[in-house]
Amino acid sequence: MTETMPSAHDTATVDLTTCDLEPIHIIGRIQSFGWLISFSSDWIINHVSMNCEALFGEAPQDMVGVPAAGFLSPSALHDIRSRLQVLGHGGSVERLFEVDLRGDGRLFDLAIHASGRSFVVEIEPHEGGRRRDYVSYVRPMIDRLRDAESVEKLCASAARHLRGLTGFDRVMVYRFDADGAGEVIAESLNGMVDSFKGQHFPASDIPAQARRLYTRNMLRIITDVDDPTVPIHPATGPSGEPLDLSMSGLRAVSPIHIEYLRNMGVKASMSVSIMRRGKLWGLMACHHYAPLRLSYSVRTASELFGEFFAYLLDQKETDAAMGMRLDSLRLHDEIMARVAAGGTLVDAFGDFSLSIGRVIPFDGAVAWIDGEFMRYGVTPDEAQFSKLARFLNTAGASTVWSTDRIATLFEPAAEWADRAAGLLALPVSRTPRDYIVLFRQEHVREVKWAGNPEKPVELGPNGARLTPRSSFELWKEERRGQSRPWTEEEVQAADALRVTLLEVVLRLAEIANAERDKAHRQQDMLIAELNHRVRNILNLIRGLVTQSKDGAKTIDDFAEIVGSRIHALARAHDQVTQTDWSPSSIYNLIRTETDAYASHSLDRVVIEGPDAMIAPSAFTTLALVIHELMTNSCKYGALSDSRGTVNVVLSRGDDSSLEIDWRESGGPPVKAPTRRGFGSTIIERTIPHELGGSASVVYPESGLHALFLIPDEHIATFATPTASPRDPGPVPTESEMRDDGFFKGAALIVEDNVIIAMEAEDLLRGIGFEDCRIAGSVRGALDLIAETEISFAMLDVNLGKDTSEPVARALYERAIPFIFASGYGENAIQSADLGNVPTVTKPYSERDVKNAVVRLMQDRL
Repeated sequence: MTETMPSAHDTATVDLTTCDLEPIHIIGRIQSFGWLISFSSDWIINHVSMNCEALFGEAPQDMVGVPAAGFLSPSALHDIRSRLQVLGHGGSVERLFEVDLRGDGRLFDLAIHASGRSFVVEIEPHEGGRRRDYVSYVRPMIDRLRDAESVEKLCASAARHLRGLTGFDRVMVYRFDADGAGEVIAESLNGMVDSFKGQHFPASDIPAQARRLYTRNMLRIITDVDDPTVPIHPATGPSGEPLDLSMSGLRAVSPIHIEYLRNMGVKASMSVSIMRRGKLWGLMACHHYAPLRLSYSVRTASELFGEFFAYLLDQKETDAAMGMRLDSLRLHDEIMARVAAGGTLVDAFGDFSLSIGRVIPFDGAVAWIDGEFMRYGVTPDEAQFSKLARFLNTAGASTVWSTDRIATLFEPAAEWADRAAGLLALPVSRTPRDYIVLFRQEHVREVKWAGNPEKPVELGPNGARLTPRSSFELWKEERRGQSRPWTEEEVQAADALRVTLLEVVLRLAEIANAERDKAHRQQDMLIAELNHRVRNILNLIRGLVTQSKDGAKTIDDFAEIVGSRIHALARAHDQVTQTDWSPSSIYNLIRTETDAYASHSLDRVVIEGPDAMIAPSAFTTLALVIHELMTNSCKYGALSDSRGTVNVVLSRGDDSSLEIDWRESGGPPVKAPTRRGFGSTIIERTIPHELGGSASVVYPESGLHALFLIPDEHIATFATPTASPRDPGPVPTESEMRDDGFFKGAALIVEDNVIIAMEAEDLLRGIGFEDCRIAGSVRGALDLIAETEISFAMLDVNLGKDTSEPVARALYERAIPFIFASGYGENAIQSADLGNVPTVTKPYSERDVKNAVVRLMQDRL
């Protein structure tokens, strides 16, 4: 309609190498009503148009390479230099009016822009007679456009005002579709020409290359389609490249486009780009049925008018979108009020759908929540929708997704084409699973094309060269298999509703099953808290790894230090998770650390005072401090020999805070450390920094004395301490274990993570197993049990999608002892018919595995 592109075979007129937008315009030719010269940065003339002899009195070939000052008056040169000083980016054009170019009294209008390393000056005669400041017309024109009530009326008013400014026979507002085709949505006529309003033009009329050029150069004009073009001399510049005229207003257009206009009977044309937020929304296309030359001032005013119109258009469309958003907010309030009145999910879905339909019209709606199917109106059935839901998981899983031709994208939709042709899907869960989907039935409609869109171009007589279509007679197309399209405003409103719909679905689910929803919310809160804590723990572990290297003399020392600290954190987390993330006992924390590092000295660690239940958020912090105190005592303090004791006194402050008084005595003489290692830093600084409490550590010769204060905000309650767990009994010796047959056969390790499996193998070999077999699946483990003499097994509970319960039952039936390994703690797989199976919690150490084996042996003795 506005610009047809030349073929790549038009090598005589089309440059294929220098234009960064692909071959979309003629390089080296301009329209004959103006002149063009280009300068390099040192003001040497690089190019001139072949008609410049009439203007400068010199042959073009005699001008190239000569300083510009030899042809331009000093005042003109000064004005041009000044404009170049303020010239913006490569896509901007500066203009000068009424310039005495030669100093002979003749006035010209100039356009200046940069082209690579050259500066291009386009020259046109200034219109004579009474001067008119056409730019001043733009403001009152825009003021009148502001009163338009809708986008349609705004576009109609803009076409009328631009025709009044320019005098064209026809001015159209042309909007691009998503596929590149366009539609004339508004026009203004002189009354003597045919109307194109409502007609569609195929994408090939304005190819993508041309549309990209329109985003850079806002105005294109053809004064006379029969006017010959003028070559530029020389064909290439000093660098050997043709001059890029992408931003030129005088450059000639493709002969294809000239022929296209002639086929329409148009003698002159102009287009003004309509940009919206950096994208080409459409064009203001102008046609005239006789040659029409517009002065530079009129064209400048037209371009300025187009830019202001684009701002108003964006404002109108944004206002419409905001109106839809307000409707969505009102819909939110209305739906929530209805849901608050009670009812089940099924009962409420009909009313809910009606409310949505007042904002986004549809013919049917489906809710697919947690695998439950509900529908309203005309929709596919449940079996058909289940297939569609799987498709939506890939097509529109994280945002609103729409189409008016679902059968072209999803073939099974042809089965229910009589019920729905288009859909708008709103995901209402964080993962691809749950949707509210609106359906529209087939809408047979008639589209008016300016000529047959199926044959926009034909092969011409010159071989493989495209020629423009010659027929623009009204051609009607009946479109089937499509619904009414979802407008941009409807999609935006749906996107604004998505979060509301999620809330609504959750609220309806709450009404249908309040207890289940309550459990889900508690689970979400627990997951969020666990996620937060795990992230903190991971950061803490990273710090432990980094800081622990200073206190290690060897790699083994480093591994032992880091491992012990990580296991202290793991034990603390076990205590918290065993109580469902509720406050945990500090007595148990101290006993756990004592059992882990001073099991031979249980009677020498005495705890006195009330037990304090520590909040989960503070428990791991306190666990690190107790761990460092305990390990230091075992290495250097009271528990490093057989005589010393540790006395821990817990007391409640007046403000319900917790005071921990740790005193060591009877051990080796103590000296204050000469340097502060990471362990000392944990003891002295962690509680003040993490919990807002206080810590004091002194080193009298009789033994370390540490005093800590934990603020009441971290203390849930105080309680009477429970008795210490009973002595587990005698520990079997390695000889007794061998006699019992533990090491006779192979040890089976069932673990789907190969790294963890290898580590478990090393641990079991360290205990005494010489033959270890590894299986990563239930099938593999059962095969090993059937084929190999297994004397002991260590089973990871979770094996991808399966659990190791079938393996445990096979071992139990064969009376083969086994233990569980799990990240879920003691509550892994505990079944009465399997007995009391010991469980080690990940991350586990050799001590943990050995203690579990000992417990297993004690149960067998």
